[in-house]
Amino acid sequence: MCAIDAPTIIRTKRDGGVLSDAAIDWVIAGYTHGRVADEQMSALLMAIFLRGMTPAEIARWTAAMVASGERFDFTDLRRAGKPLALVDKHSTGGVGDKITIPLVPVVLACGGSVPQAAGRGLGHTGGTLDKLEAIPGFTAELSKDRIRQQLCDVGAAIFAAGDLAPADRKIYALRDVTATTESLPLIASSVMSKKLAEGAEALVLDVKVGRGAFLKVESESRELARTMVDLGNAYGVPTRALLTDMDRPLGRTVGNAVEVAESLEVLAGGGPPEVVELTVALAAEMLAAVGIDGVDPAETLRDGSAMDRFRDLVSAQGGDLSQPLPVGACSETVTASRGGVMGDIDAMGVAMAAWRLGAGRAHPGDPVQSGAGVRIHRTPGEPVAAGDPVFTLYTDTAERLPAALAELDDAWCVGDVAPALRPLIIDRIG
Repeated sequence: MCAIDAPTIIRTKRDGGVLSDAAIDWVIAGYTHGRVADEQMSALLMAIFLRGMTPAEIARWTAAMVASGERFDFTDLRRAGKPLALVDKHSTGGVGDKITIPLVPVVLACGGSVPQAAGRGLGHTGGTLDKLEAIPGFTAELSKDRIRQQLCDVGAAIFAAGDLAPADRKIYALRDVTATTESLPLIASSVMSKKLAEGAEALVLDVKVGRGAFLKVESESRELARTMVDLGNAYGVPTRALLTDMDRPLGRTVGNAVEVAESLEVLAGGGPPEVVELTVALAAEMLAAVGIDGVDPAETLRDGSAMDRFRDLVSAQGGDLSQPLPVGACSETVTASRGGVMGDIDAMGVAMAAWRLGAGRAHPGDPVQSGAGVRIHRTPGEPVAAGDPVFTLYTDTAERLPAALAELDDAWCVGDVAPALRPLIIDRIG
Protein backbone atom coordinates (compact mmCIF):
# COMPACT_ATOMS: atom_id res chain seq x y z
CA MET A 1 0.00 0.00 0.00
CA CYS A 2 1.39 3.41 -0.97
CA ALA A 3 2.18 5.90 1.77
CA ILE A 4 -0.19 8.82 2.10
CA ASP A 5 1.16 12.29 2.79
CA ALA A 6 -0.02 15.86 2.26
CA PRO A 7 2.36 16.82 -0.60
CA THR A 8 1.33 13.75 -2.61
CA ILE A 9 -2.38 14.48 -2.10
CA ILE A 10 -1.89 18.13 -3.12
CA ARG A 11 0.14 17.12 -6.18
CA THR A 12 -2.48 14.57 -7.25
CA LYS A 13 -5.28 17.13 -7.25
CA ARG A 14 -3.05 19.89 -8.65
CA ASP A 15 -2.39 17.69 -11.68
CA GLY A 16 -6.07 16.88 -12.18
CA GLY A 17 -6.07 13.47 -10.57
CA VAL A 18 -8.77 11.79 -8.47
CA LEU A 19 -8.19 11.44 -4.74
CA SER A 20 -8.70 7.98 -3.25
CA ASP A 21 -11.09 7.40 -0.37
CA ALA A 22 -8.10 6.67 1.88
CA ALA A 23 -6.39 9.92 0.88
CA ILE A 24 -9.52 11.97 1.58
CA ASP A 25 -10.10 10.29 4.95
CA TRP A 26 -6.44 10.85 5.88
CA VAL A 27 -6.27 14.53 4.96
CA ILE A 28 -9.60 15.46 6.61
CA ALA A 29 -8.69 13.65 9.85
CA GLY A 30 -5.17 15.05 9.73
CA TYR A 31 -6.32 18.63 9.29
CA THR A 32 -8.98 18.31 12.00
CA HIS A 33 -6.38 17.15 14.52
CA GLY A 34 -3.54 19.48 13.46
CA ARG A 35 -1.34 16.98 11.63
CA VAL A 36 -1.93 18.75 8.30
CA ALA A 37 -0.85 22.40 8.30
CA ASP A 38 -2.98 25.35 7.22
CA GLU A 39 -0.55 25.97 4.36
CA GLN A 40 -1.02 22.44 3.06
CA MET A 41 -4.81 22.49 3.31
CA SER A 42 -4.83 25.93 1.64
CA ALA A 43 -2.90 24.51 -1.30
CA LEU A 44 -5.27 21.55 -1.55
CA LEU A 45 -8.35 23.79 -1.40
CA MET A 46 -6.99 25.92 -4.25
CA ALA A 47 -6.25 22.76 -6.27
CA ILE A 48 -9.85 21.62 -5.69
CA PHE A 49 -11.13 25.09 -6.61
CA LEU A 50 -9.23 24.96 -9.93
CA ARG A 51 -9.55 21.25 -10.77
CA GLY A 52 -12.90 20.32 -9.23
CA MET A 53 -13.94 16.96 -7.80
CA THR A 54 -15.82 13.94 -9.10
CA PRO A 55 -19.19 13.06 -7.50
CA ALA A 56 -17.50 10.17 -5.69
CA GLU A 57 -14.81 12.49 -4.31
CA ILE A 58 -17.42 15.00 -3.10
CA ALA A 59 -19.39 12.22 -1.40
CA ARG A 60 -16.31 10.88 0.38
CA TRP A 61 -15.10 14.38 1.35
CA THR A 62 -18.54 15.07 2.84
CA ALA A 63 -18.65 11.75 4.71
CA ALA A 64 -15.16 12.35 6.12
CA MET A 65 -16.23 15.75 7.45
CA VAL A 66 -19.35 14.22 9.03
CA ALA A 67 -17.11 11.60 10.66
CA SER A 68 -14.77 14.28 12.05
CA GLY A 69 -17.21 14.94 14.90
CA GLU A 70 -20.38 13.70 16.52
CA ARG A 71 -23.49 12.82 14.52
CA PHE A 72 -26.71 13.44 16.44
CA ASP A 73 -29.35 10.72 16.54
CA PHE A 74 -32.81 11.71 17.75
CA THR A 75 -34.73 8.68 16.47
CA ASP A 76 -35.33 7.44 20.03
CA LEU A 77 -37.18 10.63 21.05
CA ARG A 78 -40.94 10.77 21.50
CA ARG A 79 -43.37 13.66 21.79
CA ALA A 80 -46.90 12.97 22.98
CA GLY A 81 -45.95 9.30 22.75
CA LYS A 82 -45.11 9.44 19.03
CA PRO A 83 -41.78 9.41 17.16
CA LEU A 84 -40.69 12.83 15.95
CA ALA A 85 -41.04 13.68 12.25
CA LEU A 86 -37.55 15.20 12.02
CA VAL A 87 -36.99 17.49 9.04
CA ASP A 88 -34.78 20.49 8.40
CA LYS A 89 -34.23 23.21 5.81
CA HIS A 90 -31.05 24.93 4.70
CA SER A 91 -30.57 28.04 2.60
CA THR A 92 -27.36 28.66 0.68
CA GLY A 93 -27.49 32.28 1.84
CA GLY A 94 -29.11 35.42 0.58
CA VAL A 95 -30.06 38.99 1.33
CA GLY A 96 -33.03 39.53 3.62
CA ASP A 97 -33.39 35.76 3.90
CA LYS A 98 -35.18 35.51 7.24
CA ILE A 99 -37.24 32.48 6.17
CA THR A 100 -36.05 30.14 8.93
CA ILE A 101 -37.68 32.37 11.57
CA PRO A 102 -41.30 31.97 10.39
CA LEU A 103 -40.71 28.59 8.72
CA VAL A 104 -39.74 26.53 11.76
CA PRO A 105 -42.88 27.44 13.77
CA VAL A 106 -45.08 26.84 10.72
CA VAL A 107 -43.68 23.31 10.38
CA LEU A 108 -44.10 22.81 14.14
CA ALA A 109 -47.73 23.89 13.99
CA CYS A 110 -48.31 21.30 11.25
CA GLY A 111 -46.85 18.41 13.26
CA GLY A 112 -43.22 18.38 12.13
CA SER A 113 -40.10 18.59 14.31
CA VAL A 114 -37.03 20.61 13.38
CA PRO A 115 -33.49 20.10 14.72
CA GLN A 116 -31.66 22.99 13.05
CA ALA A 117 -27.96 23.66 13.29
CA ALA A 118 -27.71 27.26 12.09
CA GLY A 119 -24.85 29.66 11.48
CA ARG A 120 -23.79 33.23 11.96
CA GLY A 121 -23.32 35.66 9.13
CA LEU A 122 -20.01 36.21 7.36
CA GLY A 123 -19.50 38.75 4.60
CA HIS A 124 -22.62 39.93 2.80
CA THR A 125 -25.02 37.18 3.91
CA GLY A 126 -26.79 37.35 7.25
CA GLY A 127 -26.82 34.54 9.78
CA THR A 128 -29.94 33.06 11.35
CA LEU A 129 -28.31 33.01 14.78
CA ASP A 130 -27.36 36.70 14.60
CA LYS A 131 -30.98 37.53 13.80
CA LEU A 132 -32.49 35.41 16.56
CA GLU A 133 -29.92 36.64 19.08
CA ALA A 134 -31.32 40.14 18.52
CA ILE A 135 -34.26 38.93 20.63
CA PRO A 136 -33.42 39.87 24.25
CA GLY A 137 -32.19 36.82 26.16
CA PHE A 138 -32.21 34.37 23.23
CA THR A 139 -29.35 31.87 23.20
CA ALA A 140 -28.32 29.41 20.50
CA GLU A 141 -25.54 27.81 22.55
CA LEU A 142 -27.37 24.62 23.51
CA SER A 143 -25.88 21.41 24.86
CA LYS A 144 -26.79 18.10 23.24
CA ASP A 145 -28.92 17.17 26.26
CA ARG A 146 -30.77 20.48 26.09
CA ILE A 147 -31.40 20.04 22.36
CA ARG A 148 -32.85 16.58 22.99
CA GLN A 149 -35.07 17.82 25.80
CA GLN A 150 -36.27 20.81 23.77
CA LEU A 151 -37.17 18.59 20.82
CA CYS A 152 -39.36 16.56 23.17
CA ASP A 153 -40.89 19.59 24.89
CA VAL A 154 -41.26 22.05 22.00
CA GLY A 155 -40.54 20.05 18.85
CA ALA A 156 -37.70 22.23 17.57
CA ALA A 157 -34.33 23.69 18.48
CA ILE A 158 -32.23 26.20 16.55
CA PHE A 159 -28.66 25.87 17.74
CA ALA A 160 -25.03 26.65 16.93
CA ALA A 161 -23.32 23.76 15.18
CA GLY A 162 -20.82 23.30 18.01
CA ASP A 163 -18.99 19.99 17.64
CA LEU A 164 -20.86 18.93 14.50
CA ALA A 165 -18.47 18.48 11.54
CA PRO A 166 -15.48 20.26 13.17
CA ALA A 167 -13.46 19.67 9.99
CA ASP A 168 -15.90 21.87 8.11
CA ARG A 169 -15.57 24.65 10.68
CA LYS A 170 -11.79 24.75 10.18
CA ILE A 171 -11.96 24.41 6.40
CA TYR A 172 -14.72 27.03 6.10
CA ALA A 173 -12.57 29.61 7.91
CA LEU A 174 -9.63 28.77 5.66
CA ARG A 175 -11.72 29.05 2.48
CA ASP A 176 -12.75 32.55 3.49
CA VAL A 177 -9.13 33.80 3.53
CA THR A 178 -7.86 31.83 0.53
CA ALA A 179 -10.41 32.94 -2.12
CA THR A 180 -11.84 29.42 -2.44
CA THR A 181 -15.33 30.14 -1.08
CA GLU A 182 -17.10 29.82 -4.45
CA SER A 183 -15.99 26.24 -5.20
CA LEU A 184 -19.07 24.11 -5.90
CA PRO A 185 -17.64 20.88 -4.40
CA LEU A 186 -16.54 22.75 -1.28
CA ILE A 187 -19.89 24.54 -0.89
CA ALA A 188 -21.83 21.30 -1.31
CA SER A 189 -19.71 19.33 1.14
CA SER A 190 -19.70 22.17 3.68
CA VAL A 191 -23.49 22.49 3.70
CA MET A 192 -24.23 18.80 3.68
CA SER A 193 -21.65 17.72 6.28
CA LYS A 194 -23.34 19.87 8.94
CA LYS A 195 -26.86 18.97 7.84
CA LEU A 196 -26.19 15.22 7.71
CA ALA A 197 -24.63 15.35 11.18
CA GLU A 198 -27.49 17.19 12.90
CA GLY A 199 -29.96 14.32 13.11
CA ALA A 200 -32.76 15.27 10.70
CA GLU A 201 -34.41 12.41 8.82
CA ALA A 202 -35.22 14.53 5.74
CA LEU A 203 -33.85 17.77 4.32
CA VAL A 204 -35.15 20.56 2.09
CA LEU A 205 -32.68 22.97 0.47
CA ASP A 206 -33.31 26.56 -0.62
CA VAL A 207 -30.64 27.14 -3.27
CA LYS A 208 -30.30 30.81 -4.16
CA VAL A 209 -29.33 32.16 -7.57
CA GLY A 210 -28.68 35.77 -8.60
CA ARG A 211 -26.74 38.87 -7.69
CA GLY A 212 -27.16 38.42 -3.94
CA ALA A 213 -26.26 34.71 -3.91
CA PHE A 214 -22.84 33.07 -3.68
CA LEU A 215 -23.45 31.57 -7.12
CA LYS A 216 -24.76 34.15 -9.59
CA VAL A 217 -25.38 31.89 -12.60
CA GLU A 218 -28.46 29.68 -12.74
CA SER A 219 -26.65 26.72 -14.30
CA GLU A 220 -24.12 26.71 -11.44
CA SER A 221 -26.81 26.98 -8.76
CA ARG A 222 -28.76 24.20 -10.44
CA GLU A 223 -25.65 22.00 -10.43
CA LEU A 224 -25.07 22.78 -6.75
CA ALA A 225 -28.66 21.87 -5.91
CA ARG A 226 -28.44 18.57 -7.79
CA THR A 227 -25.09 17.75 -6.14
CA MET A 228 -26.47 18.35 -2.63
CA VAL A 229 -29.69 16.46 -3.31
CA ASP A 230 -27.65 13.49 -4.54
CA LEU A 231 -25.36 13.68 -1.49
CA GLY A 232 -28.29 13.65 0.93
CA ASN A 233 -30.09 10.81 -0.80
CA ALA A 234 -26.91 8.73 -1.04
CA TYR A 235 -26.35 9.22 2.70
CA GLY A 236 -29.86 7.96 3.46
CA VAL A 237 -31.44 11.34 4.16
CA PRO A 238 -34.22 12.06 1.61
CA THR A 239 -33.37 15.47 0.17
CA ARG A 240 -35.06 17.89 -2.23
CA ALA A 241 -34.36 21.48 -3.26
CA LEU A 242 -36.06 24.64 -4.46
CA LEU A 243 -34.09 26.94 -6.75
CA THR A 244 -35.08 30.50 -5.75
CA ASP A 245 -34.37 34.03 -6.95
CA MET A 246 -31.84 36.23 -5.16
CA ASP A 247 -31.39 39.07 -7.65
CA ARG A 248 -33.21 41.41 -5.26
CA PRO A 249 -33.60 41.34 -1.46
CA LEU A 250 -36.20 39.01 0.00
CA GLY A 251 -38.84 41.08 1.74
CA ARG A 252 -38.48 44.66 2.94
CA THR A 253 -35.75 44.35 5.58
CA VAL A 254 -32.07 43.41 5.63
CA GLY A 255 -30.24 43.16 8.95
CA ASN A 256 -30.84 41.43 12.28
CA ALA A 257 -33.59 42.82 14.52
CA VAL A 258 -35.35 44.37 11.51
CA GLU A 259 -35.67 40.91 9.94
CA VAL A 260 -37.02 39.46 13.18
CA ALA A 261 -39.65 42.22 13.25
CA GLU A 262 -40.66 41.41 9.67
CA SER A 263 -40.84 37.70 10.53
CA LEU A 264 -43.20 38.51 13.38
CA GLU A 265 -45.41 40.36 10.88
CA VAL A 266 -45.51 37.18 8.76
CA LEU A 267 -46.36 35.05 11.80
CA ALA A 268 -49.15 37.50 12.62
CA GLY A 269 -50.73 36.86 9.22
CA GLY A 270 -49.19 39.80 7.31
CA GLY A 271 -45.74 40.59 5.99
CA PRO A 272 -44.37 40.80 2.45
CA PRO A 273 -46.12 38.40 0.03
CA GLU A 274 -42.84 36.92 -1.25
CA VAL A 275 -41.70 36.03 2.30
CA VAL A 276 -45.05 34.35 2.93
CA GLU A 277 -44.89 32.55 -0.44
CA LEU A 278 -41.45 31.06 0.17
CA THR A 279 -42.21 30.16 3.79
CA VAL A 280 -45.34 28.25 2.78
CA ALA A 281 -43.65 26.56 -0.20
CA LEU A 282 -40.70 25.34 1.87
CA ALA A 283 -43.01 24.21 4.67
CA ALA A 284 -45.05 22.15 2.20
CA GLU A 285 -41.87 20.48 0.93
CA MET A 286 -40.66 19.74 4.47
CA LEU A 287 -43.96 18.24 5.54
CA ALA A 288 -44.22 16.10 2.42
CA ALA A 289 -40.66 14.86 2.96
CA VAL A 290 -41.67 13.29 6.30
CA GLY A 291 -45.08 12.09 5.19
CA ILE A 292 -47.28 14.73 6.83
CA ASP A 293 -50.25 15.53 4.61
CA GLY A 294 -53.74 16.97 4.93
CA VAL A 295 -52.53 20.21 6.54
CA ASP A 296 -52.27 23.71 5.07
CA PRO A 297 -49.12 25.57 6.20
CA ALA A 298 -50.69 28.91 5.23
CA GLU A 299 -53.55 28.31 7.70
CA THR A 300 -51.07 28.30 10.61
CA LEU A 301 -50.22 31.91 9.78
CA ARG A 302 -53.87 32.89 9.58
CA ASP A 303 -55.03 31.16 12.77
CA GLY A 304 -52.08 32.16 14.96
CA SER A 305 -50.87 28.64 15.71
CA ALA A 306 -47.45 29.29 14.10
CA MET A 307 -47.03 32.42 16.24
CA ASP A 308 -47.83 30.35 19.34
CA ARG A 309 -45.17 27.80 18.41
CA PHE A 310 -42.63 30.58 17.80
CA ARG A 311 -43.29 32.00 21.25
CA ASP A 312 -42.74 28.52 22.73
CA LEU A 313 -39.45 28.12 20.84
CA VAL A 314 -38.11 31.55 21.80
CA SER A 315 -39.09 31.10 25.44
CA ALA A 316 -37.41 27.68 25.60
CA GLN A 317 -34.16 29.29 24.43
CA GLY A 318 -34.31 32.13 26.95
CA GLY A 319 -35.76 34.82 24.68
CA ASP A 320 -38.31 37.41 25.75
CA LEU A 321 -40.60 38.66 23.00
CA SER A 322 -42.28 41.08 25.40
CA GLN A 323 -39.11 43.21 25.32
CA PRO A 324 -38.62 45.64 22.43
CA LEU A 325 -36.25 44.63 19.64
CA PRO A 326 -33.14 46.83 19.34
CA VAL A 327 -33.09 49.67 16.80
CA GLY A 328 -29.94 51.48 15.71
CA ALA A 329 -29.52 54.79 17.53
CA CYS A 330 -28.65 56.61 14.29
CA SER A 331 -30.72 56.53 11.12
CA GLU A 332 -30.89 58.16 7.72
CA THR A 333 -33.56 57.94 5.02
CA VAL A 334 -32.94 57.91 1.28
CA THR A 335 -35.70 59.57 -0.77
CA ALA A 336 -36.65 59.52 -4.44
CA SER A 337 -35.64 62.55 -6.50
CA ARG A 338 -38.36 61.91 -9.07
CA GLY A 339 -41.67 60.16 -9.38
CA GLY A 340 -42.42 57.04 -11.40
CA VAL A 341 -42.12 53.33 -10.73
CA MET A 342 -39.54 51.71 -8.46
CA GLY A 343 -37.01 49.96 -10.66
CA ASP A 344 -34.76 47.04 -9.89
CA ILE A 345 -32.99 46.80 -6.52
CA ASP A 346 -29.58 45.12 -6.50
CA ALA A 347 -29.50 42.63 -3.63
CA MET A 348 -25.73 42.86 -3.29
CA GLY A 349 -25.77 46.64 -2.99
CA VAL A 350 -28.33 46.49 -0.17
CA ALA A 351 -26.41 43.64 1.51
CA MET A 352 -23.19 45.63 1.46
CA ALA A 353 -24.98 48.67 2.88
CA ALA A 354 -26.28 46.57 5.79
CA TRP A 355 -22.77 45.15 6.31
CA ARG A 356 -21.28 48.65 6.38
CA LEU A 357 -23.86 49.63 8.98
CA GLY A 358 -22.63 46.88 11.31
CA ALA A 359 -25.21 44.16 10.67
CA GLY A 360 -22.56 41.71 9.44
CA ARG A 361 -18.97 40.77 10.16
CA ALA A 362 -15.73 40.66 8.20
CA HIS A 363 -14.11 37.89 10.27
CA PRO A 364 -15.52 34.97 12.30
CA GLY A 365 -16.08 36.05 15.89
CA ASP A 366 -16.48 39.76 15.13
CA PRO A 367 -19.39 41.39 17.00
CA VAL A 368 -22.47 42.54 15.09
CA GLN A 369 -24.95 45.31 15.82
CA SER A 370 -28.37 43.80 16.42
CA GLY A 371 -30.10 47.08 15.60
CA ALA A 372 -28.24 47.76 12.35
CA GLY A 373 -29.92 47.22 9.00
CA VAL A 374 -31.87 48.56 6.06
CA ARG A 375 -35.62 48.98 5.67
CA ILE A 376 -36.90 49.01 2.07
CA HIS A 377 -39.95 51.27 1.65
CA ARG A 378 -40.53 50.73 -2.08
CA THR A 379 -40.03 47.41 -3.84
CA PRO A 380 -39.63 46.90 -7.61
CA GLY A 381 -42.78 47.81 -9.54
CA GLU A 382 -44.37 49.95 -6.81
CA PRO A 383 -45.31 53.59 -7.58
CA VAL A 384 -43.00 56.27 -6.23
CA ALA A 385 -43.55 60.02 -5.86
CA ALA A 386 -40.74 62.58 -5.66
CA GLY A 387 -39.65 62.86 -2.02
CA ASP A 388 -40.99 59.45 -1.02
CA PRO A 389 -38.77 57.42 1.32
CA VAL A 390 -37.08 54.52 -0.45
CA PHE A 391 -34.66 53.18 2.17
CA THR A 392 -34.04 53.85 5.86
CA LEU A 393 -30.64 52.91 7.28
CA TYR A 394 -30.05 52.12 10.97
CA THR A 395 -26.80 51.85 12.92
CA ASP A 396 -25.39 52.56 16.36
CA THR A 397 -22.34 54.17 14.75
CA ALA A 398 -23.03 57.39 12.85
CA GLU A 399 -19.64 57.26 11.11
CA ARG A 400 -20.78 54.14 9.28
CA LEU A 401 -23.59 55.92 7.42
CA PRO A 402 -21.63 57.58 4.57
CA ALA A 403 -20.04 54.29 3.42
CA ALA A 404 -23.39 52.50 3.65
CA LEU A 405 -25.12 55.23 1.62
CA ALA A 406 -22.39 54.97 -1.01
CA GLU A 407 -23.12 51.23 -1.42
CA LEU A 408 -26.72 52.12 -2.32
CA ASP A 409 -25.84 54.77 -4.91
CA ASP A 410 -26.02 52.43 -7.91
CA ALA A 411 -28.23 49.76 -6.33
CA TRP A 412 -31.65 51.21 -7.25
CA CYS A 413 -33.47 53.50 -9.64
CA VAL A 414 -36.87 55.00 -10.39
CA GLY A 415 -38.16 54.60 -13.94
CA ASP A 416 -41.29 54.92 -16.03
CA VAL A 417 -42.13 51.23 -16.35
CA ALA A 418 -41.99 48.31 -13.93
CA PRO A 419 -38.93 46.06 -14.28
CA ALA A 420 -39.30 42.48 -15.50
CA LEU A 421 -39.12 40.12 -12.53
CA ARG A 422 -38.50 36.38 -12.73
CA PRO A 423 -40.52 34.07 -10.46
CA LEU A 424 -39.41 33.77 -6.86
CA ILE A 425 -39.41 29.97 -7.10
CA ILE A 426 -37.56 29.06 -10.28
CA ASP A 427 -37.58 25.27 -10.10
CA ARG A 428 -37.84 22.21 -7.87
CA ILE A 429 -35.07 19.59 -7.88
CA GLY A 430 -35.37 16.10 -6.40
